[in-house]
Amino acid sequence: MAFRFVHTADIHLDSPLRSLALRNPDLAELVGDASRQAFVSIIDLCLAERVDALVIAGDLYDGDQTSMKTARFLASQMTRLHQAGIRVFKIRGNHDALSRISKQLVFPDTVTIFGGRPQSVLQTAGGLDVAFHGLSFANPKAPESLLPKYPAAREGAVNVGIMHTSLAGSPGHDVYAPCSIADLHGHGFDYWALGHIHVRQVHPGASTVVMPGMPQGRDINEAGEKSVTLVTIRDDRSVEIEEKLTSIAQFERASVDLTGTVEWSEIVGRVRSALEDIRGSVRSRHAVVRVGLAGASPLSWALIRDRDLLLAEAEQAAEQTGDTWVEKLELDLAPQSAETADDVADPIFELAQSMRADVKSEALRAEARALVQKVIADLPPDVRDFAGGDEAGLELFIDKVLATGADLVTARLKAGGAQ
Repeated sequence: MAFRFVHTADIHLDSPLRSLALRNPDLAELVGDASRQAFVSIIDLCLAERVDALVIAGDLYDGDQTSMKTARFLASQMTRLHQAGIRVFKIRGNHDALSRISKQLVFPDTVTIFGGRPQSVLQTAGGLDVAFHGLSFANPKAPESLLPKYPAAREGAVNVGIMHTSLAGSPGHDVYAPCSIADLHGHGFDYWALGHIHVRQVHPGASTVVMPGMPQGRDINEAGEKSVTLVTIRDDRSVEIEEKLTSIAQFERASVDLTGTVEWSEIVGRVRSALEDIRGSVRSRHAVVRVGLAGASPLSWALIRDRDLLLAEAEQAAEQTGDTWVEKLELDLAPQSAETADDVADPIFELAQSMRADVKSEALRAEARALVQKVIADLPPDVRDFAGGDEAGLELFIDKVLATGADLVTARLKAGGAQ
């Protein structure tokens, strides 16, 4: 006999996707619903594997949500588990602490939501006594370690700790209930079910410490396969883990080298080949691809000018590839030589060089900065970070905008003027 459970975290149900919505409503609808579909696939996995429990290590929700559609959806999925006799053990993470739904929903009695004080729940199944130890945090910030609050291992039982933590820190994640892997190994539990960091990590040792990552990426910064962990505890208390794919839409990057291309059709062909290669390697149902174009080509200026046309061509190629989407095009094209074929200085290129030099002008930057800050002030608070979250990010945004503007002006002049 054995005790089995699925471990997941950081589902972020109904996480907003405003940037995608502005560019491609159909893609935004797909990705916006993907977190729900991934959660359904987790429930399907629990039922198919006939597990004893589902462990959710925080951030089931995504902030201050009040949608009754979310509430009904969750209730229906929890009912499926309840009817199959599968227990659910859930802690609240930093995003759950902001959610009104997390405080209002009433779940079946087979669902245990750990509170702000340490709690231990014993479940007997598969011939084993398994003690689940959990602790939620009521606020979105937890600057101190929560580990000292967890009880000692229960003698005679298999001990599973559930914790939302940033561990020793991770890029892109706020510090939250920090602790070390060594301290977790030394606590005496058999398995630590962690959450908070969106990238899968496994730390074997005296105990098995697993950060499952999120089951569904939300943007290109959460690229790659996303999964949950299927845990099997044997009679001898040995722990086996399996990674199970759950992502519905998988974000990936495709790099396309345009060096040597002289025909538009050749460029489209290379983009198509890159998309087909990505599609062949992606196991998730949908591939969402950011295409980066780089290299030197006589068509560089035309590509910059007609970026929207190239995007349309790429989207058509993606559609023909099947279940593939182009999330964005990024251009990093080498500038054309300053000399023409007759070795005469090109005045348009000289203009481009002059405009790029002006990017460093503090007067121009101050004017651009004031304009961007005015736009930021006029936007709703939750979309004001488009130009970076701090002063350094704003300066980088201005660098990019001014350089891109110079390239676009040059491209329109070089490729035959505005259309």
